[in-house]
Amino acid sequence: MENDEEIPLLTPFQLGPFLLNHRLRIVLAPMTRCRSYGSIPQPHAAVYYSQRATPGGLVIAEATGVSDTSMGYPCTPGIWTQEQVEAWKPIVKAVHDKGAVFFLQIWHVGRLSHTSYQPKGQAPISCSSKRAPGPSPSGDILEYSTPRALETREIPLLIQDFCTAARNAIEAGFDGVELHGAHGYLIDQFLKDGINDRTDGYGGSVENRCRFALELVEAVAKEIGSQRIGFRFSPFSNFSDSADSNPMKLAVFLAEALNRYNILYVAEPKVKLSGEVESELWPVRRAFKGAFLAAAGFDRDSGNAAIETGLADLVVYARHFLANPDLPRRFQLNAPLNLYDRNTFFSHDPVAGYTDYPFLEESTG
Repeated sequence: MENDEEIPLLTPFQLGPFLLNHRLRIVLAPMTRCRSYGSIPQPHAAVYYSQRATPGGLVIAEATGVSDTSMGYPCTPGIWTQEQVEAWKPIVKAVHDKGAVFFLQIWHVGRLSHTSYQPKGQAPISCSSKRAPGPSPSGDILEYSTPRALETREIPLLIQDFCTAARNAIEAGFDGVELHGAHGYLIDQFLKDGINDRTDGYGGSVENRCRFALELVEAVAKEIGSQRIGFRFSPFSNFSDSADSNPMKLAVFLAEALNRYNILYVAEPKVKLSGEVESELWPVRRAFKGAFLAAAGFDRDSGNAAIETGLADLVVYARHFLANPDLPRRFQLNAPLNLYDRNTFFSHDPVAGYTDYPFLEESTG
């Protein structure tokens, strides 16, 4: 076994007001798991998240809707009602009881939805009326519906939905929120010129396409404080036809602009389309002055290298952490990893593929 000091992923980091003081730079990624029946978080989520919570580690909860128009997947949680807030509280407590820092990712899916998920069967909302290709990857077979382009006057109301969700997250006990500006969802729809065809102040130039995201960050910062905010974006991804004609220009402009608000971190879930991950992440890393979280399909060795070279301050793990609730310990010991089962990623089962992945002692005993 290596000494912890020899493992960059197991070194301390001061994340704003949060000292990850148990030498842990391994972060649990927010992953949609489709197990919140009726958009209400369930008690089994407390088991799932607390299994993966380590003293001094950062846990980011799955994407959670900010309003009744924000939904697009079956059995995903919300945070816009008091009932949802109360349901989150014991989940947050279970994670805090393990000594971890807990953030909630909040989102609006925008056009990646179907009328059956929308109030009164109305059309999903987006920055444009361009329909996304389908079907949804979340286990249902629905094609995406044609969205309705938001009117300019509606955008402040949408920003207020995010502010309310962020305030509710703090009431539920979360340490902060991550704004989901990646993977073709609503914020990303505004950012990418492959989708955004607006002719008002929220479309056209890079500056205009970033306006919604930046106004949103500013408003949420006023609501809960800038050091309780992370921002996830994916400029290099074309998930659900969310491509941009100049992703590097978009990435660097947005990263530099976010510095104005002194937010806690940005997370870049790089989807490798061409070249090396490092060559495309470094300019973004240099542009943003706060903490930089990288999530590019890292394993133990590449994660250690990302920390050692300074490419990232923290490394975010999704599928490996999903299948290995004790992933930090396995990395510490350089132990074998459980294999993940894709068939259960979006299952609604409260146990199978969710809380039944074995810990190291169980899998070797």
